[in-house]
Amino acid sequence: MDTTGILDEALQRLHSSGPERLGRLTNHAPMAVEALAARGQANSVHRWLDRYARKLEEFPSGVEPVTEANWRFALGDSRRAADWIGYFGREIAERPWRDVLTEWWPRLLPGMYGGSTHPVIRVGHAVRTLLVSESTEPRLDELAHGLGYWAARYHPVTDLAPLPGADSAAAALDAVTPIPERDGGFAARLGRVTGLPVWADAITDPDEAHHCLTELVRAATHRYATHGHGEETMLVHAATAPNAVLRTLPALPHALWVPSLRAAWTASAAVTAMYAPDALVTYTPPGTFTPEEVFERALAHGDEHVIKLTDTALDIGDERALAAALRSVELSEPLF
Repeated sequence: MDTTGILDEALQRLHSSGPERLGRLTNHAPMAVEALAARGQANSVHRWLDRYARKLEEFPSGVEPVTEANWRFALGDSRRAADWIGYFGREIAERPWRDVLTEWWPRLLPGMYGGSTHPVIRVGHAVRTLLVSESTEPRLDELAHGLGYWAARYHPVTDLAPLPGADSAAAALDAVTPIPERDGGFAARLGRVTGLPVWADAITDPDEAHHCLTELVRAATHRYATHGHGEETMLVHAATAPNAVLRTLPALPHALWVPSLRAAWTASAAVTAMYAPDALVTYTPPGTFTPEEVFERALAHGDEHVIKLTDTALDIGDERALAAALRSVELSEPLF
């Protein structure tokens, strides 16, 4: 983990920007710079950020402060992002961050599908840093920004029909039925998901839930190598969203691990249904590379989703995961 102070500098620089631009596109910079710092590329953070800066917008104006009395009315109101970020900033300044996260995780978890799952991913990056390093003010502020963004974009998915599933995560993802009309944005497609395969629904033990969530992240990452061409950007989230949940589990009570698994499965399976290609393709990597070399390729490419998928692939660490990262480099448009 970065001990240079560069990550703190980058986060301070970014916290004057809003969580979105153009009213719908996520600001990925906080997640990407955290991944760069975590993977030993802190010296590249500001250079990458200079290139990404054209995608940033100023921090939005507030509407009305969120309080304990009115938060339910503000939940899921995208106009209230600044209000929510301010609320979590105050909460984390007054209480241990783990206590705030533990209180709000079960409240926010049912709505992790808003913002194309980016809010929970941002929280997962923030929590990873806090778990392994000093809780500096910029890093605590980043958690507040992530939680605030999540609350503003809160969007639940309900009434999904249970469809025939499978024993393994990989087989269950294979069993996902694509939505009939695969056009439009994330929200429109999500509204067309009416049923998902059953997987790991009998799990009640927290340790088994952790194991299953790890399996899901591995399966979704592997799957990108052969299915990522369905939509090179959005299918990244089938892996990175559950991995954000997995990264957060160590900061949460065990009682929250099973519901976290179920929400993560719904997210990964729904993204698969929304963007799945008609057929898989066989993918052969252009050589053999170490994890460090793969991440360097992702950094040279520059795309924020490539960086984040590669970061997740390095968590898995096997050849198929690294192949998925290399496939994302080939499929995606470079940032630089």
